[in-house]
Amino acid sequence: MKIAVISDIHANLEALTTALSYIDSLNIKKIICLGDLVGYGPNPNECVELLTERNIPAVMGNHDYAVNNFSGRKYFNSLALTAIRWTDAALTNENKSFLNALPFTMDLLGQTFVHASPLQPEAFHYIFSLNEAVKNFHAFSTPICFIGHTHSPGIFCEDLVTKTVSHGKKFIVNVGSIGQPRSGDARLCFGIFETETFQFEFVKLPYDAETTQKKISAAGLPKQLGDRLLAGV
Repeated sequence: MKIAVISDIHANLEALTTALSYIDSLNIKKIICLGDLVGYGPNPNECVELLTERNIPAVMGNHDYAVNNFSGRKYFNSLALTAIRWTDAALTNENKSFLNALPFTMDLLGQTFVHASPLQPEAFHYIFSLNEAVKNFHAFSTPICFIGHTHSPGIFCEDLVTKTVSHGKKFIVNVGSIGQPRSGDARLCFGIFETETFQFEFVKLPYDAETTQKKISAAGLPKQLGDRLLAGV
């Protein structure tokens, strides 16, 4: 069974609809979201509602958490804080309630899904490096833990060497970001995983980032949030 694993949508409707259209074209029926449906982008309600309409399960991201919990904004930089305040005002009460009810972690189809890290998922620790990944392998019992949060795709194996997902070893797989890539590649990024063969691939697609950039400006959000989409940083 093929599943699509998406993350870090950040209220970018153009990126989300492009990704979903591609997933649909492959006839992939199961999609799982690793959180941060909102924050930074101009279409928080539309993105939340699209996921709910399609019954896409999701876990709690730090921006999702910060909508309803002011303590979650403690470590936000000025851009993130400005955007989450705007998002808080823009979201409907129904969509806020949906975000507030998201779990911090899920085990589905024999794998683990979490926004940031399996170790203390509610703390939203970053996993940028292999050294950081090593501290997390004991925190999940499934073969693979899928993560997002850093907006940069990557594969970490418990043997500290392997870079391709396969049977028999434990992996932490960062699927990258749909709505705000930061790897220097402006294309949206997500993952496709075959549950039986353990084949995994990154998918990177261009989308209409210029429209999202214009929407960000029209909403009165910081200009930098739109400009960075065009550079993938």
